[in-house]
Amino acid sequence: MNAAEITRIAVAALEDIKGKDITVLQVGHLTQLFETMIIATGDSNRQVAALADNVREKIKEAGGEVIGTEGGKGSEWVLVDAVDVIIHVMHPTARMHYNLEELWGTAAKARTAA
Repeated sequence: MNAAEITRIAVAALEDIKGKDITVLQVGHLTQLFETMIIATGDSNRQVAALADNVREKIKEAGGEVIGTEGGKGSEWVLVDAVDVIIHVMHPTARMHYNLEELWGTAAKARTAA
């Protein structure tokens, strides 16, 4: 299963449980670790966990591989590692604090300028 298929499945799984502000970043040109990063927000720690669980289940049901999960019940941030796609599900305060979109966007701009 390729990164595009996993991305489609993950985004649909996030939308199923009302994930907010879903952002898909293509970062393969910045790292060899993964091709795509998905960031989504859940309104509570419980929803963050439910969103991550749904993503993990839907990817596995479709025949994709999930090699790990960091964070869990009660966490403000759960990361699902689906090989070429990394999914970050975050509480709004964690998402604002870490601001991954700006961090990875800045790296993309720096690479372009070099």
